[in-house]
Amino acid sequence: VRGVSFPHPKLVLSASRDATVRAWKLLEQHPPLYDCSISSHGSSFINAITYVPPTREFADGLIVSGGKDTIIEVREPGRQPDQNAEALLLGHAHNHTIRTRSSLASIRAVKISLMPLTLMIGCADQSIRIFSPMGKYLRTIKGSSDVVRALCRVSPGHTSGADFASAGNDGIIRLWKLDGTQVGELLGHESFIYSLTSLPSGELISSGEDRTLRIWNGVECVQTITHPAISVWGVAACSENGDIVSGASDKKVRVFSRVKERQAAPEVIRVFEDSVKSSSIPKQQVGDVQKENLPGPGFLQQKSGTKEGQVVMVKEDDGSVGAYQWSQGAQSWMSVGTVVDAVGSSGKKTDYLGKDYDYVFDVDIEDGKPPLKLPYNLSQNPYEAATKFIQDNELPVTYLDQVANFITANTQGATLGQSSQDPATSDPLGTESRYRPGESAPSAPTPSLPSSRPKILPQTAYLSIRTANLRTIRKKIEELNEQLSTEGDDNAALVDAQLLVLESMMEPLEQSLTGSAAARVDKKLVDGVRLVTEILSTWPVGRLLPALDLLRLLAAATPSLATYRSRDGKAFLDILVESKVFEDPDRPNNIMLAVRAFSNLFETSEGREFADEEFDKIHTLVEDSTDTSNRNLTIAVATLYVNYAVLFTSPSHSSQQRAIARGKMVMEHLIHIIQSTVDSEAVYRGLVAVGTLLSRDKELQQTAKSGDNLQKTLDKAEQRVKEPRIKTVIGEISALLAP
Repeated sequence: VRGVSFPHPKLVLSASRDATVRAWKLLEQHPPLYDCSISSHGSSFINAITYVPPTREFADGLIVSGGKDTIIEVREPGRQPDQNAEALLLGHAHNHTIRTRSSLASIRAVKISLMPLTLMIGCADQSIRIFSPMGKYLRTIKGSSDVVRALCRVSPGHTSGADFASAGNDGIIRLWKLDGTQVGELLGHESFIYSLTSLPSGELISSGEDRTLRIWNGVECVQTITHPAISVWGVAACSENGDIVSGASDKKVRVFSRVKERQAAPEVIRVFEDSVKSSSIPKQQVGDVQKENLPGPGFLQQKSGTKEGQVVMVKEDDGSVGAYQWSQGAQSWMSVGTVVDAVGSSGKKTDYLGKDYDYVFDVDIEDGKPPLKLPYNLSQNPYEAATKFIQDNELPVTYLDQVANFITANTQGATLGQSSQDPATSDPLGTESRYRPGESAPSAPTPSLPSSRPKILPQTAYLSIRTANLRTIRKKIEELNEQLSTEGDDNAALVDAQLLVLESMMEPLEQSLTGSAAARVDKKLVDGVRLVTEILSTWPVGRLLPALDLLRLLAAATPSLATYRSRDGKAFLDILVESKVFEDPDRPNNIMLAVRAFSNLFETSEGREFADEEFDKIHTLVEDSTDTSNRNLTIAVATLYVNYAVLFTSPSHSSQQRAIARGKMVMEHLIHIIQSTVDSEAVYRGLVAVGTLLSRDKELQQTAKSGDNLQKTLDKAEQRVKEPRIKTVIGEISALLAP
C-alpha cells in the first residue's frame, strides 16, 4: 500500500501496487468495522492519492490518484470502477516524475503551504523548491543530505517555530522556516523516511523503511509503532479526531487511535502485536550478531531504555536472538521480532572492483551494449544501492524505483533496508539503534551527524518530559487509595467526590498535553491540581509515586499548578517540601518525578516565572541529586538545568545580573554532573546547558577561561563518552573558550 488519505472519521482511502484505489467506509464504531470497496482499478502501480473536500458540485468530494500508468484520475467516491471518471489528467511521461524549468531533478514530494500560499516541492537533487500558486519560481532551499521524499506543514505554535518539515533518504526530519532557515532536526528513524503529516494536536507523524511509524511532540519522539512489514510507505491523519492511518508493504491498511472507544477489539490488537513479535529480522540488518556475547532476557528487567524507539538484542532462553524496542509510554521493552539468517544469500562473496559483495547483477540498459554491473550487499538499503548505481552510470533518476525493486525482488526480501556500518567506529547502538556485543553497555541511539547539521548551541527551546500512560497512573492511585481505606486511614483516603475529580481530569489532561490551548485552563485541571496537592499533603511518602507523576504532567499541561495557593497560602512547592519527598533518598524515583515536574514548569509562562522566583529553593532541593547513581534522576536534573540555562540567557529575563549569578551556581553543578556520570544522555544535556550559558554570557566565558577546570572536564568527557553528538557539542564549547 503506497498511499493513504484520511478525509474524515468515516472514510479512509488507500492506493496500492495492486493497481487499485480502495475506499474504506466505517460501518460500526464499537469496535470499529470498515467496509472496503474498489473505487478505481488501473493498469499498473498506483503510488499517490489525495482527497479534494466537498464542493457545491461534488457533495462527497473527489478522490485524486496517480501512478505508473502516467494518468492522474479524478473521481467521486461513490462511482464504480467501470464508470467514467470525472476527469483524467494527461501529460506525464514517467510514473508521475515531474520536471520543471528550474530543475532537471526528479520531484519526490509536493506540498501546499498556507502561510503564505506557496507550493513546496521536494526533489531528488536534495533541494526544496518554493513556487507561487501560479507556478512562479521563488527560491531554492538546500540543506538536506539526500533525496527529499516527504514534506508537511508544521502547525502554528510548534516549539521550534518551524513553518514546514521535510524528510527523505537520510532518515532525518528537518524543520524549516519558509525563508529557508533550518530551525531543528528530529532524529530517530534508522532508514529512509517516506511520509510525513501532522496531527490536529500539532504533533508530527513520520513513517519509513525501518518498519516504524513515529509520533513527535516538539523535538521528542513520544511513540514508535513498529509494523510487521518491510516498509511503512504512507501515513495520514484525520483532522477531525486525530486518528492515524498507515499503509505498508505487507498489503495492509491500519488505523490507530488514542481514544479507547475507537480502538479495535482486544483480540484484533493482540493479533497485531503478535505479528510484530513474530516478525523475522534478517541477520544482515543488524550486523554481525554474536550470540555468545549478547545479554540474556534478564537484561530487559534490569535496564530501562534511554529513548523512545531504542532497540536492543538479547539471547533468548531457546538460543534465538530477539529484538526489543523501548516504549516510553509503557515504560517497558516490547518484542519486535526475531533475528534470522537471510534467505537470499549463499554466504559466498563475489569480487567486484576489489571489493566483496553478496551479489553482482548484470543489468541490461540498452540493446547491443554490454550489461552494467550492479554490486549489492545484503547490509545495504536497496534504494541506496540503486541511487549509487544510477549516479555511477549517469542514468536517469527516473530509473530509481525500478532498480530498487529489481534488487528487492532478486534478493528475495533478505533485508529490511539497513545501511552498513563499521562496527569499529560506531557507538554500541549505532545509527541503527542496535546493540553491538563486545563494546560498552547500551546507550541512547546517536545518529552520525551530517555535515549540514546546524549548530547545537545555544539551546533556545525548553525541554519537557510529558510522555505517560494516564490510565495506569489513575489505576495505581485508585489501588493505593483502596489500601489506605482498608487500613482505616480515613484522613488520607480519597472520598468518592475526589475520585470523580481524578476521573474527570484525565481527558482534559491528555488534550492539553497534546496541544489543546482550551484544555490548559479547563476547570477540571484546576480541580486536579488541588487534588494532587491534597494527596501530597496527606499520603505516606512511600505511596506518592503516581501522584508525583500526575504533578509532573500538570506542570506541563496547565499554568494552574504554578499559580495554585492552598487555603493557608502555600504554593505546590511548599507542599512538596513538607511531603518529605526530597528527604527520602531510598526512593530516587519519587525525587526524579518531582525534578521532572520542575522541568515541566517551563512549558508555561506562569511556570517559568514561578521557577525563576523560586530558583534558590528548587536549586537547594535538587543539588544533592547531582551525586545520585540513578541515571533517570541524573538526566532529570540535567534537563532542569538546561531549562534554567535557556531562561537565564533569554534577552527578556527580568534581571541580567541575577541571571549571571545564578548561572554561575548552575555551572558548578553541571560540571560535577559531567565529571561524575558515565550516562551519555546526562553528559550531553549537561554539556548543552554549559554551552548555552557560555554562548550568551561573556562574564561566564571569562570566568571559565581564567581556569582550566572546565577544559579538563570537556577533554575527559570526550574520551569517556565517544559519541558524535558529544564530540560536536564539546567542539562548540571549546570554540567559545578559545582565546
